[in-house]
Amino acid sequence: MIGASLIGAFLNALGILFGALFGLAMRKPLTAQTQAFFKTALGAFTVFWGLQLVYLNVHGKFTTCLKQILIGVLAVFLGYWLGKLLRLQIASNRVGHHAATLLAAAQKKPPGPPAAGFVAATLLFCAAPLGILGAVADGLQSYFYLLLLKAVMDGLATMTFVKMFRWQVALSALPVFFFFNGIALAVRLGIRPWLDAQGLLGSVGVADGLVVCSVALVIFEIRRVELANYLPALVIAPVLTHWLA
Repeated sequence: MIGASLIGAFLNALGILFGALFGLAMRKPLTAQTQAFFKTALGAFTVFWGLQLVYLNVHGKFTTCLKQILIGVLAVFLGYWLGKLLRLQIASNRVGHHAATLLAAAQKKPPGPPAAGFVAATLLFCAAPLGILGAVADGLQSYFYLLLLKAVMDGLATMTFVKMFRWQVALSALPVFFFFNGIALAVRLGIRPWLDAQGLLGSVGVADGLVVCSVALVIFEIRRVELANYLPALVIAPVLTHWLA
């Protein structure tokens, strides 16, 4: 266990607020060089924290650790197809499309309605699969780094949104905090005790970390990844571990 406090959602909300402040204070947008720096740094930290989460959740001899990782990989593979069957990415895309419509309207005729900016930012920030992965990791092991990573991403996005919709976009920090903190609390109080008692806590962490590593493919624009479809891996991992370990 890494810590006792749930601070990931708070950090995510704080990132949005700081992004709004910087966005309002800056007269010029970030240069291409600065954007490239943040892109590289975010991608690198995504891989690092994803692999670190895997490392923290494998235990025992080399063969035992290898088996745990292979079960995690299998869980990710099966989780993807279950997510595809449940059409999770399609649902996520619908949310993103609605938010994109609001953003496009504001770009054509800025500034857009503040209420539209609040809705667009809230939808985008809450629907991000990285937020779900981060909230689960925070709830299970107080591993807040994934939501810290998302805080930086959301903060950078908010810097642009406040130019399009004005300061009211910063209010999206409230639903983001309550949404992800609610998930983390539900996991901490309702799911972790059972997983811990069954010795299955680490299996979820391994699958979580492996899925997080795939986020880097999206950041580096290497390939398009249907991240939402991988979320069922977090449920499949403990089931496979119970059967196969």
